[in-house]
Amino acid sequence: MTTTLAVANQKGGVAKTTSVASIGAALAELGHRVLLVDLDPQACLTFSLGIDPEDLQVSVHHVLTQRAVAGEVVLQTPDGPDLMPATIELARAEADLLTRTGREHVITSMLQDLAESGADYDWVLLDCPPSLGVLTVAALTAADGVVVPLQCETLSHRGVGQLLDTVHDVRRFANRTLSVWGVLPTMYDGRTNHARTVLETISETYDLDVIEPPIPKTIKFAEAPAAGRSILATSRSSKGATAYRQVAANLVARAARNGAPAAAVPESGSH
Repeated sequence: MTTTLAVANQKGGVAKTTSVASIGAALAELGHRVLLVDLDPQACLTFSLGIDPEDLQVSVHHVLTQRAVAGEVVLQTPDGPDLMPATIELARAEADLLTRTGREHVITSMLQDLAESGADYDWVLLDCPPSLGVLTVAALTAADGVVVPLQCETLSHRGVGQLLDTVHDVRRFANRTLSVWGVLPTMYDGRTNHARTVLETISETYDLDVIEPPIPKTIKFAEAPAAGRSILATSRSSKGATAYRQVAANLVARAARNGAPAAAVPESGSH
């Protein structure tokens, strides 16, 4: 079985792409077959894994809007996971898909086509754009679960509330089995009272699980994309790499608990 996770937060700067790359690499280290899908027109995931978007002839944009063959777009990365890359052209996809019937199912169909072509992945991680538009809704429609990276320095309650509203709507209209796996605290500095307080109140504030351990703040994360690798390759023994390996192991354990109860998604307007 394939487990598909949407990694989503419409607020930028929360280490969303770093988390996708790092968790993907950690899952690959554990022997899992992993596909990362870059759904952000800024193509940060693609770039951070050593691929220049400007060198690409085809990308996820062509699969979603021009019916390109999904398997022909997938690339291998040095860190182990496969990647379906993005380019700036993806910025047009929102407009292209707005008038399409069944637009919320385009990523579901893409992943089904990949599976039918013989691609066999244990995990698919969807790096959602920093918005709640068509692509994020399509990702949530295709996903089994949602992981919400959340910066420990500044809590944007309104932003997470809006995301949970969208998740609730997707569950109601397009994907009844979608569950929220939890909040992943990022950029955590345990030396500050504020960061510790934020971490302690996340679960209570959002009525969501906290995915452990929190990801520490470290300059090593800034160095990794420049090398075109994840932190697991550039700084294997760093606290950041160790934390992401533990997160990946915890996600594997969660996936193994078939039928585990999902985190409740608050009703619209309840936050």
